Amino acid sequence: MASVDIVGRLTELVRERRQGRSSAADVAASALRDLIMEGALPPGSRVTEEAFMAPLEVSRNTLREAFRLLTHEKLLVHKLNRGVFVRSLVRADVRDLYRVRKVVECAALAQATDAGIERMTAAVERGERAAAEGRWVDVGTANIRFHQAIVSLVGSPRLDEMMRQVGAELRLGFHEMGDPRSFHEGYLRRNREILDRLKGGEPERAEELLRKYLDDAESEMFAAFLARDGKLAN
Repeated sequence: MASVDIVGRLTELVRERRQGRSSAADVAASALRDLIMEGALPPGSRVTEEAFMAPLEVSRNTLREAFRLLTHEKLLVHKLNRGVFVRSLVRADVRDLYRVRKVVECAALAQATDAGIERMTAAVERGERAAAEGRWVDVGTANIRFHQAIVSLVGSPRLDEMMRQVGAELRLGFHEMGDPRSFHEGYLRRNREILDRLKGGEPERAEELLRKYLDDAESEMFAAFLARDGKLAN
């Protein structure tokens, strides 16, 4: 069942996303996707029609269509006779997510613009403020926003849409990493370094740092999934 905070956040997200969306199902799916990306719906959470129809302001049929869209994006899964749940990633998902990120993000850095760098700067600063206040889940959200801002440098709505899905899936991976501070703190500093190199007119060095960053993050997350799967097997 959705908590009061989740209901309030969903209401905000729906209001933000009504402009420019082609259907109520798109609005509902976008709001739920962002809720997953922000860490409010961890893997295994049950997503019921009764809990989400009112805050999303949609009919049952529209909500079912939103669920279908997010199932297609591999964010939700329908379990026979049990309902709809937020999906848990597997090791193959980790490998593929980082494969996509390396191809798209590293290429995007070469297309930096002033407006794009401003979005990256805002995301880094949000993460640094959240860290200073001990809000480590929000640091994870800011980290995702930073990498989405990198891809936005390309100026492609299709790539931006793809990265919204990737960001939500990435958050599902974050949930397997244990203490969020231990995972995010070092990468927050590395985001700042990548940004500073880009601002300093060193896109090649920024790309080198980003590629190493993504390699390290993939190895760390894959190891966590390997450990999780080993425990489940015992």
